[in-house]
Amino acid sequence: MGTSHLVLGELTDYLTGQTLPDTHDERLIQKISRFVVEDKGFSKNEILTRRKLSLSVGGKTGTVTVHFIIRIDQVSFAVIIYGPGSIVTRQRPTLSIARLFGDSVIPFAVITNGKEANLMETKSGKIIGKDLNSIFSKAEALALLKNINLETLSNERREKEQRILYTMEILTENECKEFVCKLC
Repeated sequence: MGTSHLVLGELTDYLTGQTLPDTHDERLIQKISRFVVEDKGFSKNEILTRRKLSLSVGGKTGTVTVHFIIRIDQVSFAVIIYGPGSIVTRQRPTLSIARLFGDSVIPFAVITNGKEANLMETKSGKIIGKDLNSIFSKAEALALLKNINLETLSNERREKEQRILYTMEILTENECKEFVCKLC
């Protein structure tokens, strides 16, 4: 049985104050949120948490949880996605989330397992940082935002990104629920 399903009790969400199930994964998510506030200088109200991104592909629907969206002056600057295990396999869906959430492409995307992290430039998909410390501070983000032109995706590109995200996240999650998790 994976440790994400083991409930150890309850904990209080650092950003919202909500009571949540205490799991190993949730403890790492809380660590990330404290890091972004306490070490990187963002205020709690600049971080949207646990937002849902709805997908519709070929008549089938699903939702993906976006763990953190950092917003500065009402502009979405970066998404941070938590995923246990290998972060390499989660890079592409993380880029799709940053490209699909909202009206314009979110310039930066981070995938982390709470220990390792890859910071990516969303437009190109290029990795520009390889650990949690590479996440921009608020001061760095403010400076970068001055020179960023927010882009939108064409409908055709949005559809492709949805297909990628649906396949890599929704279908994988459904497979786990239907086969692997039934064994636990």
